[in-house]
Amino acid sequence: MLWLYRGWVVKTDTVFKRAFNDALALLTEAGDGGKLPSENELAARLEVSRTTVRKVISALETAGVITGSGRERMVSTLRRPIQPFPHAETVPMAAQVEERFMEWMLRDNARPGMALNELELARQFGVATTGIREFLNRFQRFGLIEKRPNAGWVFRGFTPSFARELFEIREMFELRSARSLAALPETSPCWSQLEELRLEHLKLLDEIDERFHDFSDLDSRFHRLISSAAPNRFIDSFYDIITVIFHYHYQWNKQDERQRNEVAIREHLAYIDALFNRDIEIVEHACRVHLASARETLLRSTSGQH
Repeated sequence: MLWLYRGWVVKTDTVFKRAFNDALALLTEAGDGGKLPSENELAARLEVSRTTVRKVISALETAGVITGSGRERMVSTLRRPIQPFPHAETVPMAAQVEERFMEWMLRDNARPGMALNELELARQFGVATTGIREFLNRFQRFGLIEKRPNAGWVFRGFTPSFARELFEIREMFELRSARSLAALPETSPCWSQLEELRLEHLKLLDEIDERFHDFSDLDSRFHRLISSAAPNRFIDSFYDIITVIFHYHYQWNKQDERQRNEVAIREHLAYIDALFNRDIEIVEHACRVHLASARETLLRSTSGQH
């Protein structure tokens, strides 16, 4: 395993740190003497710009993880352990606030009409009030949180009506993205990522009794990959809220959670097979079947909140 030397001074931005950690994983997979992918391939696999890739390569060279230059860079064995950046440092502050807020709602059993105090949330989450305010403003656009004059923030709740409206948009977005993914060339990195997700689904299915609660994260990453096949800055912005809700809605209703997650995993696998098949009609059918099932799950989860 490769670790980052603690004494090495590095940059502080989360994108760079995440890319560096991911690059270490790629090098571990390649093994000593393995060839480093080209800058273009690294940018695609790490999902960052070539500018960031060059920073990562420079850092790897400084740390002694790779040798050579240009297309002849190779993985090098280290005598001194190299430690990756802590996970918390690779996650943007906005994402950390989002995660903590959603977990707080689940833990505290948030209900429509509940008052939200910026200072109290900032204290609980260990962040500045500006970070809390930015997050609340973001959710306000979608009607989940309301700012009342001289009365602070109020949580309006995930109602069945909200869920139905959300699904109308989600289906349009995802069908568009699924069609685009199915049409990608075989050289696209999406296919290798999709295969990795397929294997993760199979592993989780084999361990469903002990790990059924891990599905929400896998579900989020799977649908994120599909949406990435048809990037659109406006859709991506709106899809953020969709992903957040569907990442957490599996945890709202614990009834039959294991069975529901197993069904969803099997639907994902059928969906993945359809994408690899590249037949648009089969892809659309698998997509609609899964979204219809997820829609019912979300409606059942929200029905008890009002």
